[in-house]
Amino acid sequence: MQNSQINIAIVDDHQIVIDGLMAALKHFPDLNVLYTAISGKIILEKMQNRLPDILLTDVMMPGMSGQELSGLVKKLYPTVKIIALSMNDSGFVVEEMIKNADINGYILKQSSVGELYDCIVKVNAGKQCFDERVLEKLEDSAKISNKVLAINITHREMEIIELMEKDFSNKEISSALNISVRTVETHRKNIFRKTGTNNLLSLVKWAYEHRILQNEK
Repeated sequence: MQNSQINIAIVDDHQIVIDGLMAALKHFPDLNVLYTAISGKIILEKMQNRLPDILLTDVMMPGMSGQELSGLVKKLYPTVKIIALSMNDSGFVVEEMIKNADINGYILKQSSVGELYDCIVKVNAGKQCFDERVLEKLEDSAKISNKVLAINITHREMEIIELMEKDFSNKEISSALNISVRTVETHRKNIFRKTGTNNLLSLVKWAYEHRILQNEK
């Protein structure tokens, strides 16, 4: 029956991905794709006229990211359930989407059509749906966060690590943070001791692995 269908909206900045999703989902009679868009701005305009039950959104999109879009949708249309569909299985990305965008599910684009269908049905029923691979990365992410907390890296030390990664000298760090060169030297010693590193290269690698530094992509 028509009124028992789950109405879906899809947003992805690659039209070929949208076409593939539409071709795959049309095989399920209880799913109905209301509309699609190649940007967050366009999908928000379409949602003003009719709301879907579920929004399938890409995460990494130019202009407005999936996280920004999801946050806006949850604020403007709290009844709409959101499933993030992404190539990215980073625990940090998923954690941010859950915390800041209140998504209902996260599934990888490597998943099968059957897995996506099951996820849509599950979320529509009011449940959560997160890919098992993503849950494993979330667990790893939590362990990393706990490790950073355990060694007590301070906010000031994080600032200094960021400047060290930019190859600032002690004098330049001193000037940027308005602290003495001696204080900078003390902080550097403490940073190397806490992180178990002994040179800038190994420190920067540690900082990226433990999310002190973030890739901008």
